[in-house]
Amino acid sequence: MAEIGIIGGSGLYGMPGLTEVREEVVETPFGVPSDPFVLGTLEGREVAFLARHGKGHRILPSELNFKANIYAMKKLGVTSILSVSAVGSLKEEHKPTDFIVPDQFIDRTFDRTATFFGDGVVGHVGFGDPVCPIVSDVFVKACAEVGVVGKKGGTYVCMEGPQFSTRAESNLYRMWGADIIGMTNLQEAKLAREAEISYATLAMVTDYDCWREGHDDVTVEQVIAVMHQNSGNAQKVVKAAVRLMPHSLSASPAQTAAKFAIMTDRALIPAATKEKLNVLFGKYW
Repeated sequence: MAEIGIIGGSGLYGMPGLTEVREEVVETPFGVPSDPFVLGTLEGREVAFLARHGKGHRILPSELNFKANIYAMKKLGVTSILSVSAVGSLKEEHKPTDFIVPDQFIDRTFDRTATFFGDGVVGHVGFGDPVCPIVSDVFVKACAEVGVVGKKGGTYVCMEGPQFSTRAESNLYRMWGADIIGMTNLQEAKLAREAEISYATLAMVTDYDCWREGHDDVTVEQVIAVMHQNSGNAQKVVKAAVRLMPHSLSASPAQTAAKFAIMTDRALIPAATKEKLNVLFGKYW
């Protein structure tokens, strides 16, 4: 039903340009996704759009049902995900309104699950390179085509939230060499890898967090003001990225990430677990 998934974060709640638009509520064994999916055609490609925080921005980062969101994407036939999110900058050179396409994550969350495995099946996927290089390159090329700053590479700190960082935390992450900080993308990346979906993030810088001298502590008002400017550019970048996305992603390591991941004796996996995970791993049973 869809080939390319788009997850819109803070400030990106819709995707102009979609034709043949229809909404679909996707049922999953992990509960309800953030919102009904908006399906349609964009730049000649079948896409599925999901507002990460739901219409009206009503779901906290820690409340997001990441498993339902990614499972539903897989169920819809999605093979790649273009994720968009707002982030704070941890380096002077990453200015508000810049876009970053990170290639690494640091996990600072403590109240979330980010695996489809369990309930009688054990699996481990490689995650050394947590985003798809092909989809990342598409984002960078799309930024260049649209004429916005799109920097390839960098480390994204994923924090629990919903509060912003303390100054001590912000300076600690800078000591680690991290580039940006947000609250959502790591769990999506982990689950997309298990689901064999090629995933990358377009991170929209809204502020300098609270580390920068002479820069007021981050406020919601500041973030929203920059988000409005970013959202228009993000829509243009995503539209270009959809058009630039290769029709075949067979070269993406994500597409076979779970091939050798399952360690459990197949005969010992409970039938209920097999049924629940059949959309994801049925070809490996």
